[in-house]
Amino acid sequence: MKIVLKVITLFFSIVIISCGGKEEKKKEGFSVDRQKTPTEKPAETTSTADVAPASTRIDLSNKGVGPITSLTLPAEIDEALAKKGEETYNQMCLACHRVGKKFIGPAPNNILERRSPEWVMNMILNPEGMVKEDPLAKDLLTEFNGAPMANQGLTEEQARSVLEFFRTLK
Repeated sequence: MKIVLKVITLFFSIVIISCGGKEEKKKEGFSVDRQKTPTEKPAETTSTADVAPASTRIDLSNKGVGPITSLTLPAEIDEALAKKGEETYNQMCLACHRVGKKFIGPAPNNILERRSPEWVMNMILNPEGMVKEDPLAKDLLTEFNGAPMANQGLTEEQARSVLEFFRTLK
């Protein structure tokens, strides 16, 4: 029994000696040391601040993708057509577009100072095709958080009246 007691005492003495001597330094606060993994891509060198947002970018040469290839606007605004366009706009477009401010979609005022009439008409008539093939429409989709413009199924006449209404907005 004395031998067993001596062996146990010796065993615990060895364990205590082997565990001792190491001091653990306590760090203040919380920190995480993270190594960069090889799958991470380096930061891009081009700044997005150098490129104007799609909603303010001016591109009058782009006609877009859709049924309208050429459109000539008269110098004078057709008030009756603009009135029809305002009614159509209020019924079909107002849920996403607000005059004078960004909403779910871009503001329509002064649109013809930034876009060609053909582009505007094609965006109204063929939003799906525009987003798939037109670079400016793709940029707008990105700028407005991936919210695509809904195809309201407007006729060319209705789209033309909405365009005429847009001409009245300053």
